[in-house]
Amino acid sequence: MNLESVPFFMKRLLFLLFLMPLVLFSQEREIFEQNGTGTYDNLNNPTNEKEVSVKGEKPPITDYLIITQKRDTTHLDTTLTMAKDFKFNFFRKDDFEYIPFHNVGQPYNQLGKSFDLDLLSPRMGSQARHQNYYEIDDILDYYVPTPLTDLYFKTVVNQGQQLEALFTSNLSPQFNFSISYKGVRSAGDYINTLTSSGNFKFTSNYTSKNKRYRLRVHTVFQDHFNEENGGLEAASLQGFIDDTEDLSNRGRLEPNLTDAESTLDGKRFYIDHDYELIGDKDSTSYYSGRIYNKAYYEDKFYRYSQDTADEDFLGESYISTNLEDKTNLEEGMIEAGASYEHHLLGYYKAGVARHKYNYGYDRLINQASGVINNRLIGELYQFKAEFAKRVGKFDITANGGVNITGDLDGQFINSQASYKFKDFDVKAGIAISSRAPDFIYTLHQSDYINYNWQNNFNNTEKQEFNFRINSEKFLNAQVTFTTLQDHVYFSQNLVVDTDGNTTGYNATPIQTTGDITYLKIKVNKDIKFLRKFGLDNTIMYQNVTQTDDVINVPDFTARSTFYYKNRLFKNALLLQTGITAKYFTKYYMDGYDPVLGEFYSQNTDELGGFPMVDLFVNAKIRQTRIFFKLEHANQLFASNTDYFSAPRNPYRDFTIRFGLVWNFFL
Repeated sequence: MNLESVPFFMKRLLFLLFLMPLVLFSQEREIFEQNGTGTYDNLNNPTNEKEVSVKGEKPPITDYLIITQKRDTTHLDTTLTMAKDFKFNFFRKDDFEYIPFHNVGQPYNQLGKSFDLDLLSPRMGSQARHQNYYEIDDILDYYVPTPLTDLYFKTVVNQGQQLEALFTSNLSPQFNFSISYKGVRSAGDYINTLTSSGNFKFTSNYTSKNKRYRLRVHTVFQDHFNEENGGLEAASLQGFIDDTEDLSNRGRLEPNLTDAESTLDGKRFYIDHDYELIGDKDSTSYYSGRIYNKAYYEDKFYRYSQDTADEDFLGESYISTNLEDKTNLEEGMIEAGASYEHHLLGYYKAGVARHKYNYGYDRLINQASGVINNRLIGELYQFKAEFAKRVGKFDITANGGVNITGDLDGQFINSQASYKFKDFDVKAGIAISSRAPDFIYTLHQSDYINYNWQNNFNNTEKQEFNFRINSEKFLNAQVTFTTLQDHVYFSQNLVVDTDGNTTGYNATPIQTTGDITYLKIKVNKDIKFLRKFGLDNTIMYQNVTQTDDVINVPDFTARSTFYYKNRLFKNALLLQTGITAKYFTKYYMDGYDPVLGEFYSQNTDELGGFPMVDLFVNAKIRQTRIFFKLEHANQLFASNTDYFSAPRNPYRDFTIRFGLVWNFFL
C-alpha cells in the first residue's frame, strides 16, 4: 500500500493503533501510591510519592489528575449529574449562553457576550469557525496511576458520526503522555450544510525525580471543513415560516449558496519547561526559585471557495468562476523568565517574550480607492508578570503584560481576590485591556469586491468588573460589568438590485466612536426535593447601553430542568430522566457571513422568543454514561416554525440523539 495515498486522518489512526499496544505492554503493573500526607506541586505530581505494587486494589478516581495550562488541577469525574447532561454536546461544555445552528459542527450563535481581556496581540479572525479550534489554553495534561481511556460518541443530524477518543498513560511516575482524536462528519438536513472536521492532539509532560526539572509539550493538527449555504433564500424562507406542508422535507428548501465551502486548517508545536535553581521544603516552610522557557510555532489558514460567483447574494465579484479566498497566519513566540515562590511572600513570575507574525495573502488588489496590500508582518517584544498570595483567608492573584516595543501597542492587567466562607465562596476581580483588533478587521482580500479593505483602527479599550458567588447550599451567581471604547465589529450591508430590492447580505468592519457598557447577571440553583427529584434553574439578564445598536443580546435567557434520579437493579444502574426547557426573549440576533467565517451585527430581523424543550433519559452503568435525548420535542406540536439560530438559518427540527461517554482503566 502506498502511504502517500492514505488520508491524513487515517495515518493518525494507524499511528494510534500501532502505539497503544506498545504502551500497554511497557506499562508497569504498579500503582503510584501517595501516603496520607501527600500534597501536589505545581505540576501536580505527588511530592512524596513512592512506587509500590498493590495487587487486587484499584486506585481512587481522585488519583486520575487533569492539569490545565495554568497548572490548576482537577481529577477525572465519572459521576452522572445535570452538569454532565448540559456538557454532552459537540464542545463538551455547557452551552447555556449559545444556540447552535441546525447541524453538528456548524457555528454557535451567542446569547451572551464575553470579551477576551488577557491578550496582547491580535488573533487571525474568522472566529465563528474557530469555536472548535484547540487554542493553547484548551490543551490539558494528565497524570494517571494506570492507563486511562475516555471515549465520547454521539449521533449527528441525518447521516454521519461524532467521536472523540483519548488515551493517556504514565510510563513512570515522572512521565505521562496522551493522544486523542476528535472527529465529526454530519450531512445535515438542509442543502449544502455538510460538516467534516478532525482535531488530533498529542501531549506529554515530564518531571525529574528530584522535582527540579519540568517539561510540557503538545502537538496539534486540526482541519475543519464546512459547506456554506448562506441560509435559506427568500421564497424558501417564507415557506419555512409558513410551515408549508410539502417543505417539511428540509432538503426541498433552496439555500442562497449551493457550491460554497470553507476550510480552517492549522498545526501547532508547543513546549513549556522550567528548572529549579534554588529551593527547600520542610513541614513548616517552603521556597522555590525557577527559570522557565516556553515557545510555540503555529501555521493556519482559512479558505472560502465557490465554483460560481453569486453576485445577487454576496455582491459584485472580480471573477465569475473558481473563486478562492485564502487567508494565512504564521506566528511564533519564545518566552523566558524566572519565578519565585515563598510560603510567606507568595508567588512571583516575570518574563520577556518575542512574538513574530505573518498574516495575509499572496496577491495585491488594485481598487479605484487604492491598493489593498497583501501582508501584515511584524514582531513584538513583550513583558509578562504574575503574582499570587494568600493574605489571611483571602487568595489574591494578578497577571498582566505589555508590548514593550514593536509594531503594535497592547497591554492588560487582571486581578482577583477570593474568600471562602463556611457555605459559599466569593470571588471578585477587575480587568483592563488595550489590544489591536483581530487581523481580519485590518486587512482582508476576496474575489468579491465588497470584501476587500485595509484599515488603520485604534486599539479597543476594555474594562471589566466581575463578582461571583458559588454555593451548593444557596446558589451560584455571577455579575459582570464591562465598558468598551473603540469597539470593532462587523456590520451588515444589504445587497440590492436595480429596483432597490434586497437580494443578499455581506459584512464590513466598523469601529465605534461612543462608549458601550454591558451588564450581565447570571444565577443558577439546583433544588433537590423528595430525595429523588430535582429542579435545576439558570437565568441570565443582560443590558447594553450604547449609542448605536452594535452589541445585541436578549434581555432574558432561562433554562429549567425537572429531573428524576434513582438507583435501580440493586444499585447496578443509576437513572436520570426528565425534561429541559430553554427560552430567550426576542432580539436582533447576529447574522453569519460565510465568506468571513464571522458573525455580524444586524438590526433588521428580530428573532427568538421560542421555547426549546428536550426530553432526556440518561443512565450510568459502572464507568459508562449513556445519554438519550429528544431534542426540540415541542417542534412536533408547535403552531409555527419561527425558530432560528441566525437570520435565514433555522434552528434544528425535532431530532433524536443518542450517545455515551465511556471511561475504562487498565
